[in-house]
Amino acid sequence: MLRSAEACGDSSGYFLPVLSGILLGISFPSYPVIRFELLAWIALVPLLICLHGDLSFKRYFNRVYSTMLIFCAIALWWVSLATLPGGLLTIIAQAFFSTVPLLLFFVLKKYRGYRFALFSLPFLWVAWEWLYIRQDLSFGWLVFGNSQAQLNPMIQYADIAGVWGVSFWLMCFNVIVVDLWFRFKYRKKVFVHAVSLVSMIVLPLGYTLLVFSDHDLRHPRPVVTVSLIQPNIDPVEKWQKYSSQDIMLIYLGLTDRAMSQNSVDLVLWPETAIPFRILDEKNRSYYEFLKSRIRQWGGSLLSGYSDIVYYTEAEVSGEEFLYKFNPEEKRYYQTFNASMLITEGGDALPQIYRKMKLVPFAERVPYMEYAPWMDNFTLSLAGISSWGKGSDKTIMEFITDSGATVKTSNVICYESIFPGLVAEFVKRGAEFLTVVTNDGWYAKSYGPYQHAAIARFRCIENRRSMARCANTGVSQFIDKYGRVYADIPWWERRFLTAEVERNDMMTFYTRYPNLVPQTATGFSGILLLIAFFGRHKSGDNDR
Repeated sequence: MLRSAEACGDSSGYFLPVLSGILLGISFPSYPVIRFELLAWIALVPLLICLHGDLSFKRYFNRVYSTMLIFCAIALWWVSLATLPGGLLTIIAQAFFSTVPLLLFFVLKKYRGYRFALFSLPFLWVAWEWLYIRQDLSFGWLVFGNSQAQLNPMIQYADIAGVWGVSFWLMCFNVIVVDLWFRFKYRKKVFVHAVSLVSMIVLPLGYTLLVFSDHDLRHPRPVVTVSLIQPNIDPVEKWQKYSSQDIMLIYLGLTDRAMSQNSVDLVLWPETAIPFRILDEKNRSYYEFLKSRIRQWGGSLLSGYSDIVYYTEAEVSGEEFLYKFNPEEKRYYQTFNASMLITEGGDALPQIYRKMKLVPFAERVPYMEYAPWMDNFTLSLAGISSWGKGSDKTIMEFITDSGATVKTSNVICYESIFPGLVAEFVKRGAEFLTVVTNDGWYAKSYGPYQHAAIARFRCIENRRSMARCANTGVSQFIDKYGRVYADIPWWERRFLTAEVERNDMMTFYTRYPNLVPQTATGFSGILLLIAFFGRHKSGDNDR
């Protein structure tokens, strides 16, 4: 590696950046039988060694971007199965955004020296991940900590620091390995570094032992019985092979079977399961029929559907470009990717949640409210695009057969990658989590498995169990420790019933979900100020 590190200073030195890109890419969750997440603990080491020399900005950027492009291509290639232009755009753009903390590393290195920049990198990295995921333009899928989603024994401390803490821990480990490498190269003592690395492995394991032995966590809690309905409908062929009636009959038939075999408190149908605007006035009879069916089942139904809301001219005045217009009815409207809870009583209005975090360009063009012309760049899937953006973090309530009032929340598909959003639902009273999704766009790639793995973090962070219902893969039940305890095989039309624990405890992370990234952002600002105002450059070999 030493020769490779020295060779990296010349114009052809791309071996180490490429190696880092590969290690990063394969460390992220893929198929369940492939487990390379431990590689993330050293994935950035080759790149950071390569960046030690005196490189021009162009050569530096080329190496960094090469790493991130390979990383994103390996981790996200499956997006192109839904939309080839969108997939390529996602990979290219995400690779660029991923270079930002390393570009700040370049600045600190220039003005304060390599080692100062090296030990600043964990703060820069986490600060940027957090700031980036908060933007509508972001595709915040590749938070570094997500690489560890399946390494359950090592991430239980996420109930304190969230996925951001895991990102910070991984970055620190990489940084210490790099510093140890150079100390070994220059024949300096490495004892402290070796002890630090061992401690960084032992401490998470020790915390996990404490978590699993915690009496309060192990104490039995009330449960609800939930049925997941997985219809296994290919979304690409959905309207070629099925009518709306055909689709509804599939759901009703599977639910009939589920309810006949078990006493169920809640039935989950996946994202956009109801294939028409069932709450629109002209579809009232369909809604009444569904309510009568729910009364027969004797439970509650939480289902994804396409919602529509109408507006008057006064309500849209000055912002007409954000709405669609029905010339026949002479009304403005918006459609939403939404979910609704219909309870057994049937007379109450459905409880509605409208998706708040929309996939950039596929579901809504970012910042189109400021630049309406950008709506032309929407990447439509099956003719669905330009969804309205929800604004209410709805907590849904239903009553079990035993008479208990239960509170839950529903996040829709892509939203499950947003730690702060889920924590807000829990803070508002959600006793367990539900996710409805449709990952059928990605065929037999590992995209759906990766998506499901990331959801485990939300369970650990908030100590909430989760019922995750997909159109086709991956439908599963996850406990408060992030462990899957029941699931439906991929690409099978089936239902699955299991008990889900209710929990009202608040973890440190739930109470303070932004503490770690905000602290990292504050430290990053201080470090950059030191660099800009100090302007004292320590040599790259000042170790």
